[in-house]
Amino acid sequence: MKQSEIFRENAENCAQLAEGATSEPLFNRYKRMEAAWRALANEQDWLDGEVSPSRIPIARGGNGHVPENLGSSDSAG
Repeated sequence: MKQSEIFRENAENCAQLAEGATSEPLFNRYKRMEAAWRALANEQDWLDGEVSPSRIPIARGGNGHVPENLGSSDSAG
């Protein structure tokens, strides 16, 4: 099994845990963990040469916005 598949299984486990969460903070935590595992899986696919960098989605903050240090083409700093 590829490493990225293992990461995606972990993401799915977090999604299932989120469905059964007993509080909103717990739900949010599992959803963030799910997103992190999916991001790792996408990165691993890129490292393995299975996708081009342009196909990897931009990471977004918990509010759905691109963090200030990402998504900017300004290389100064």
